[in-house]
Amino acid sequence: MTDRYAVIGHPIGHSKSPLIHSLFAQATGQDIAYTAIEAPLDGFNQTVLGFRADGGRGVNVTLPFKLQAFQIATEPSERARLAGAANCLKFEGDRILADNFDGVGLVRDLQHNLGCPLVGKRVLLLGAGGATRGALLPIAAQGPALVAVANRTADKAHALRRDFAAHAQLLSGGYADLAGQSFDVVI
Repeated sequence: MTDRYAVIGHPIGHSKSPLIHSLFAQATGQDIAYTAIEAPLDGFNQTVLGFRADGGRGVNVTLPFKLQAFQIATEPSERARLAGAANCLKFEGDRILADNFDGVGLVRDLQHNLGCPLVGKRVLLLGAGGATRGALLPIAAQGPALVAVANRTADKAHALRRDFAAHAQLLSGGYADLAGQSFDVVI
């Protein structure tokens, strides 16, 4: 029986996830169907629950639904809990397990694939949404000299700094607030 998975977002037409996952499944001999689902902005929960009710086994979650994915979870991982956001949901019976791989994947890609260690670096994250929430602590764990978050709306960046104050020392603000500073890595 074919296992069904999807990526859910809005918009979603740009996603390469169906192609990537289908090729990986083919290469490893797994019988899956992986599709892209564009959920209405006010219909994420209904879309997820409908996909699960139709036999879906799990979903990847992209913008703008990572905070809602965390909220719908019945069992978030520690990474998802710390981030307050999830990019992966797995369905097991009545349980919805959530995790967040944004940060661990990004750090691995930067350090191992690009040869860019973060120790002692000045890092600027652009945006203050779910992906940044998932990336922030794994980046901070690498020992950068500074982590700054800039967002087009400074209030959202300041809220992120407040939410993570116990876990990481951050600068935050709108793009203009951080102008004139130098950074080694911009993400």
